[in-house]
Amino acid sequence: MTELPEAIGGHSTRLHVGYLLPTRDHILAGEDTLEPLLDQARRAETLGFDSVWAGESPLTRPRPDPLLVLSAVAAATTRLTLGTAVLLPALRHPILLAHQLATLDRLCEGRLVAGMGAGFPNSATKAQFAALDVTFSRRVSRLEESIEAMRLLWSGCPVSFRGEHFSFDEIVLAPAPARRGGPPIWLAGGGPGLGRVARLADGWLPYPPLVADYARDLAVIREHAVRPVTPALYATLCLDEDPERARQRLRASIERYYNAPLEAVEKVQAMFAGPADEAVRWLQSYVAAGARQLVLRLASDDHAAALAEVADRVLPALRRTAAPER
Repeated sequence: MTELPEAIGGHSTRLHVGYLLPTRDHILAGEDTLEPLLDQARRAETLGFDSVWAGESPLTRPRPDPLLVLSAVAAATTRLTLGTAVLLPALRHPILLAHQLATLDRLCEGRLVAGMGAGFPNSATKAQFAALDVTFSRRVSRLEESIEAMRLLWSGCPVSFRGEHFSFDEIVLAPAPARRGGPPIWLAGGGPGLGRVARLADGWLPYPPLVADYARDLAVIREHAVRPVTPALYATLCLDEDPERARQRLRASIERYYNAPLEAVEKVQAMFAGPADEAVRWLQSYVAAGARQLVLRLASDDHAAALAEVADRVLPALRRTAAPER
């Protein structure tokens, strides 16, 4: 078994910064080839990012499959942590998902983080679950049961499981994950989901718009956590020295991505539009509240240029930011 990479474990005070691959934007731009996504991953590694991430939404917001994309990224990079932001385990059987994640963890030699969520409660997500013949109202219990089952399956030993949704006897998965116990599982969510994070997660990947909410929720998790939980933040950036133009660009990107008004989306998601130095201060406020890992989604029509700008104008300042001790 490989040791847990420093980028996703331990008690380093260095802040870790990741980049969300623009898989959804890629489809919206009408791109057929996936090589540009691999190019972006390679750029992120060269530019000094710690991780790259891929999201999932096969029908609600179509994009390439995250596990297949990250498998290609595993072969194209050597250092980056690879993460899902986030998977929807309720759409799969845990034996198959555990097998996929274990194989991917082997391919990237233990660099995988399995970010997971239950699915946002809106009509489009409900339609996605219905199309895949999964009862939407039971998605949370399926998620929790899947996590329990997958951790058993990642032992590499014969295991049996009896649950409300899934049952199996004397199953052995091979290969086992590179890391003992499998890849770290990070969960999204706030509010009622905080108890689930505290009970089940190795990491927390929320996107609250208010720093005060982040600090409050993190305190709840730390009070009740049954294992060490890495505090992370999923945040959207749109850099432009002209704040009004930045806002317009953010609006165009978000409304195209979500097919919903910016004002509705920004009520639930952490987003910033404006100059780079102000973006740094905004992100640093979350770090001061406890965040140790940042996953940045860039709202841009030119992702190569946006990634380079963040690496040049944001990353160095964040690198000088010490994450708080746990």
